Amino acid sequence: MGRTLQNTMINLGLQNACDEAVYQLGLDMEELEEIEEDAGLGNGGLGRLAACFLDSMATLGLAAYGYGIRYEYGIFNQKIRDGWQVEEADDWLRHGNPWEKARPEYMLPVHFYGRVELSASGAKWIDTQVVLALPYDTPVPGYMNNTVNTMRLWSARAPNDFNLRDFNVGDYIQAVLDRNLAENISRVLYPNDNFFEGKELRLKQEYFVVAATLQDIIRRFKASKFGSTDSVRTVFDSFPDQVAIQLNDTHPAMAIPELMRIFVDIEKLPWDKAWDITKRTFAYTNHTVLPEALERWPVDLVEKLLPRHLQIIYEINQRHLDHIASLFPNDVDRLRRMSLIEEGSTKRINMAHLCIVGSHAVNGVAKIHSEIVRTQVFEDFAALEPEKFQNKTNGITPRRWLLLCNPGLAELIAEKIGEDYVRDLSQLTQLHKFVDDDLFIREVAKVKQENKVKFALYLEKEYKVKINPSSMFDVHVKRIHEYKRQLMNCLHIITMYNRIRRDPAKLFVPRTVIIGGKAAPGYHMAKMIIKLINAVAQVVNNDPMVGSKLKVIFLENYRVSLAEKVIPATDLSEQISTAGTEASGTGNMKFMLNGALTIGTMDGANVEMAEEAGEENLFIFGMRVEDVTELDRKGYNAQLYYDRLPELKQAVDQIKSGFFSPKDPNLFSDVVNMLFHHDR
Repeated sequence: MGRTLQNTMINLGLQNACDEAVYQLGLDMEELEEIEEDAGLGNGGLGRLAACFLDSMATLGLAAYGYGIRYEYGIFNQKIRDGWQVEEADDWLRHGNPWEKARPEYMLPVHFYGRVELSASGAKWIDTQVVLALPYDTPVPGYMNNTVNTMRLWSARAPNDFNLRDFNVGDYIQAVLDRNLAENISRVLYPNDNFFEGKELRLKQEYFVVAATLQDIIRRFKASKFGSTDSVRTVFDSFPDQVAIQLNDTHPAMAIPELMRIFVDIEKLPWDKAWDITKRTFAYTNHTVLPEALERWPVDLVEKLLPRHLQIIYEINQRHLDHIASLFPNDVDRLRRMSLIEEGSTKRINMAHLCIVGSHAVNGVAKIHSEIVRTQVFEDFAALEPEKFQNKTNGITPRRWLLLCNPGLAELIAEKIGEDYVRDLSQLTQLHKFVDDDLFIREVAKVKQENKVKFALYLEKEYKVKINPSSMFDVHVKRIHEYKRQLMNCLHIITMYNRIRRDPAKLFVPRTVIIGGKAAPGYHMAKMIIKLINAVAQVVNNDPMVGSKLKVIFLENYRVSLAEKVIPATDLSEQISTAGTEASGTGNMKFMLNGALTIGTMDGANVEMAEEAGEENLFIFGMRVEDVTELDRKGYNAQLYYDRLPELKQAVDQIKSGFFSPKDPNLFSDVVNMLFHHDR
């Protein structure tokens, strides 16, 4: 979510009044804003997308709630020590959070473990351990429309009789200390982006948010006139007309068996009716096609933690497979491919399959991604129900990503086309009239230059690095991942460095290359890439032959509040993932909205950005999805490129020989080995 203060002032139309009032108190509003901690409760694009959606839904006046976990420790703070990433705990609540309001009156129980008892009246989940979910509400104001929605985040609390209720002669002190075990559920965010780590605590977190949220939704439904009760029990027929639940990736997939459990076991609905309501309630957004990111939970773990849910998943799967068998008799391979359960050394539940089967709509997050979802990753499911698969290209909120971070540009645009565009970015096409207006073009360039000077001053103040504000700011900020190809950018930096040294007199447009982003703590290759970038920076930035022509900066601790500073100052936006790997990307949109040019591949939303802006207005390069598929088919041999391209050979040899790590010449051997032998 980032910071809240400035966004709230803008959406309430109070920014100028507050600036003035604070100034009259002898204070500086910008200094005050810098004190607020970022709320970093997600990893990368998926979490920021949810934050942008909350702002947009409030601005559209939709009755929408954002649900999640109130992590005590969010995404780690990144420190760079001696060129390596070091993680520090993000103790963001240390000084309290003025935007949240605890709501103990809405506290709800969440059950774990236990066993299932089958009786004539149906299944009962008994002997469970209870954890309480305490909600904290944060207001989400719409832009100038008197709407305030709610983000509700759950915190885990142990019940007061925790570990004391069981015929416990035992240790009272230890029992109280053990309350931590329950409360650990909301302690810390798992820091993986686009990678699945099948840990029990993570599954607990996923079920915790789902179980609390569904109880909350059903309570609200029953209290409304639609859920009004006759003498016996609630009629749930209108539930899907009153409630829509969007699953942000598969992380909340347990909501599907949980809603079924509530309907069948507790509300005593017949299975078929419960299933019809459930399917019409859920829709699923797929966020990635990388196989290592797909959630596949071991059956044994689910059986231990959520025994009733496993039974329900088996029943869903049985009916699902019976249906397919009736349509495709004797096609056992199709049944295997489409099952929710993957057989193997460890049986696993494919959560994406569960989401597809349990939802009435499935979407990808950009045209090209939705196409890949339909025709490759889930082709069997799309063949069965083509109408279920849709596209919803991602977007960004123009309030935070233009008005808030770039007031100079926002004001210039408003002078030309009015202020309505802030609610409707399609109105920016009105700027076409001014492409030949020299004064306007100069003003836009002047705003960019002012933003660059301001960012250069920030870098000097905070990190003691001096950069040339008249150089080209070439910026590559996002999570560090092999598919995002920060390594390719690094090879390009080395090549530019070598060209300058080979011919120092040759004209070279001075550039400052800024790379930033966090690596998941357990992702060895990503951490090596950070070290390599810093090692290259060390050499380049201290070579007198290069001088101020080329500078390399690794931007420490990239986060929302830092994005708000660097994006408006950017000249060149790097969006260079291998075609077919970045589902959408949203940073790409933020840079373009702030007047940067894009260098990128035909991947994710870049494709639609090129379509919209005209391909001649982006620097598009590299293989298309079809080329990647073809290269995969015929086999990729890195050695051929190394042998054929002398500049590439020189760059790789420098990394290999220890030119950038003289104290440890073999430091980057893993990176070089990956480039030659298993570079996806």
